[in-house]
Amino acid sequence: MSDLVKDFNDYRAKMNDKILSDNNKIIKRIFNLDTNAFTAGALDVKTKELLGLVASTVLRCDDCVKYHLESCYKEGLSKEEVMETLSIATLIGGTIVIPHLRRAYEYWEALEQQEN
Repeated sequence: MSDLVKDFNDYRAKMNDKILSDNNKIIKRIFNLDTNAFTAGALDVKTKELLGLVASTVLRCDDCVKYHLESCYKEGLSKEEVMETLSIATLIGGTIVIPHLRRAYEYWEALEQQEN
């Protein structure tokens, strides 16, 4: 696994464990809501992940972008589908999103390199 992907996932898991171990009811409910929002419903999981990717890119949350890129990758979305989605996010978000687009592209490449 690419260090970029592994480092992100290790840090995310470590910090989520610490945060959730404080047993704050509101935070636990937010985490649960987030998890459940991305399960299949009227929209399938792939569509929801692409929507999450657009929103995260426009909001310029690199951690969120990485999370949704990895979810898209695991759901079997193609690079073309993801890049088209990122192009819409860049159009909507404007040029200020371009640095996040660069990091998203780099992270997608790291996900693809896991196969090698």
